[in-house]
Amino acid sequence: MTEKKTNNDHPTAGNQSDAAATAKDNPKNADNQPKASGRPAQEPTQRAPAKSGSKTGLVAIALVILLGGGLYYHGHQQNLAQQAQLAALTSQLSEMKNALSQSEQSVKATVQASLDTAETRLGQQENDIQGLQRALTEVQGRRPNDWLLAEADYLTRMAGRKLWLEHDVASATLLLESADNRIAQLNDPSLTELRTALSDDITMLKSIARIDRDGLVLRLTSLQNQIESLPLANAIVPESLDQPQTDSVSESISDWKTNLMTSLKQFSEHFVTYRKRDGNVIPLLSPEQDFYLQENIRSKLETAIKAVYREQGELYTTSLTMAKDWASQFYKTDDAKTQSFIQALNELAEQKIQVSYPKTLKSRSELSDIISKRIRQQVAPIHGEENPA
Repeated sequence: MTEKKTNNDHPTAGNQSDAAATAKDNPKNADNQPKASGRPAQEPTQRAPAKSGSKTGLVAIALVILLGGGLYYHGHQQNLAQQAQLAALTSQLSEMKNALSQSEQSVKATVQASLDTAETRLGQQENDIQGLQRALTEVQGRRPNDWLLAEADYLTRMAGRKLWLEHDVASATLLLESADNRIAQLNDPSLTELRTALSDDITMLKSIARIDRDGLVLRLTSLQNQIESLPLANAIVPESLDQPQTDSVSESISDWKTNLMTSLKQFSEHFVTYRKRDGNVIPLLSPEQDFYLQENIRSKLETAIKAVYREQGELYTTSLTMAKDWASQFYKTDDAKTQSFIQALNELAEQKIQVSYPKTLKSRSELSDIISKRIRQQVAPIHGEENPA
């Protein structure tokens, strides 16, 4: 009884709870419920949208503030980067300006130095031209006999070349005599020492032994042509150690058996003979070996010809000695041609082809000093162009 009263005393509370449960299950049905259910049931539905709207506004405001702060920070960072790039470009521009100014100054200094060098060279060339003009005027006013001294200098130089390069003593002597004649024509007492030096050099050259190189070469060439006509030696057989015994036939008729045996023995000796000999038998040369022998002797004579021009005395003597030994060994030594060939080789081998030449000429240094004092110092020296810096 008590429970029923309680439910009857509060009917609206039960109805409200039932309505709330129905609204949760089906919101559409909740909206379609009649308004007669009472005001207290509508108040919770109106307060819930107000709270959700305020939260959404706060979130939107926070997002706007965050987005604005991010945009500001990003713009500030870009501004700082642009300022750094601008500062770097400004620094590079200032460096380029400094380098350009330094380069401009360097180019100006180089151009100025080149101009100064060119002006200096022009001044030197003007001085040289003036010196040449003065020297030309002096040369034109000299006597023609002064050129004889220069000719003597040239002849002395040529004598030295003939002596040391070609070993031509005769030509060197003639050149020095020509130089002495040029100086004698000057009739200058101050050149007495020079003429004395020339006389000493001429006497020294005349005392050097003359070698007829052309004559030696012609004789060696003639011997080369005679090689083919030399007769070869026959086979050399040593003497027999066993002396043959010759039996004679007796005149007695009773010795007819002995005489018959002796006659048969003598007849058989014409077919086969055996003897012992001491020594080696030197056989005859074949045609091919004869050709090689001739070429070897001719080669040694050719080497001797080259040694004559080069003044190689040892090589010259060795070549002729070997040629003589081969000719004595393989050609008939009792033949007149072979004997003449070997005798000619002996005579040529005794010839001396080496000569000691003087290392210097006294007149050369004397004449150079005089030329430098009289002619070369009077001509103004021409300065060569300096290498550009």
